[in-house]
Amino acid sequence: MDKKVTSLEQEYLQILQTFLHQKSEQGLYQAQQFSKRLLEEQVSPEEFVSVHRTVLVELFPNVQGEMLDSFDLLLEVMMGYGLAYREHQSLRDRQLELESEIDVAASMQQTLLPERVPQTSSLDIGVISVAANKMSGDYYHFIQEENNRVGVAIADIIGKGVPAALCMSMIKYAMDSLSRLNQQPSVMLENVNRVVEQNISDNMFITMMYGSYDINEHLFYYASAGHEPGFFYDANNDAFEELYAKGMVLGLASGTAYKEYEKPLNVGDFVVLLSDGVTESRNQDRFIEREEIVNLLRQTMYASAQEMVQHVYEEMSKWQEYELKDDFTMIVLKRNV
Repeated sequence: MDKKVTSLEQEYLQILQTFLHQKSEQGLYQAQQFSKRLLEEQVSPEEFVSVHRTVLVELFPNVQGEMLDSFDLLLEVMMGYGLAYREHQSLRDRQLELESEIDVAASMQQTLLPERVPQTSSLDIGVISVAANKMSGDYYHFIQEENNRVGVAIADIIGKGVPAALCMSMIKYAMDSLSRLNQQPSVMLENVNRVVEQNISDNMFITMMYGSYDINEHLFYYASAGHEPGFFYDANNDAFEELYAKGMVLGLASGTAYKEYEKPLNVGDFVVLLSDGVTESRNQDRFIEREEIVNLLRQTMYASAQEMVQHVYEEMSKWQEYELKDDFTMIVLKRNV
């Protein structure tokens, strides 16, 4: 410690001499660089006051005693400040460590999401999912079933951070395992619910909607576990209706049964699945109406499914001044032939 202080004293002596003799920008620049070294070597404020006092005495041996006494007072003040400063540094280090862990978890979340959407001749699929913060509570999943079906799930994990990421991984691997059984949506939710109920804490639960599109029959089967209702567009009647399905959220009771619904999907019809971050978005000082989402969908309904979800997201982001209050996820499944 003494050796370090002596080195600092010599360096600071040269900097102070240069500044007092030249009073130039160069001296101020050297002082700025010196302050960085103090931070790197974790020199406390009171230690630096002591260094300044020692250097001052060396430069001005005849300095008045009252002037030196004032440094003793300053030293006491800086000791209190130094304790607070070190506590601040400790908290800052812990915050950086936590942010690093969150970055790892956020990267892990991205690996859990599908890299691409299923490709079929009759169905156009578009998806967008944007986290409000580093970690997202929204999840979506696609299954290319062997019996000429395409499965799609959208979920909202009530909870954030690392626990949500771990819960998301559990859902993914449960659905990957269950997909081999080619299950109907109601059965899929019942089985996923059993996995969730056995593996998450009491203060977490998950909403989910799962649908399965039959490529041969052009029927869309779906069931919901307390998830936000989506939309169904009927091209023949040029009408939107709510894609509502009743069901209990995942994780509350292991024996929950889910009701299954179905919709015929004619050419031009499309299904919209979304998270509550879409419907609970704000436009300035008010919550948006579902009809406003419908209006945005209408603006690009003849474009591709991906262009539709992108348009809705961009317009709603403008309403919120590009600061999402909640995670935003939307999926469009559109029959084109």
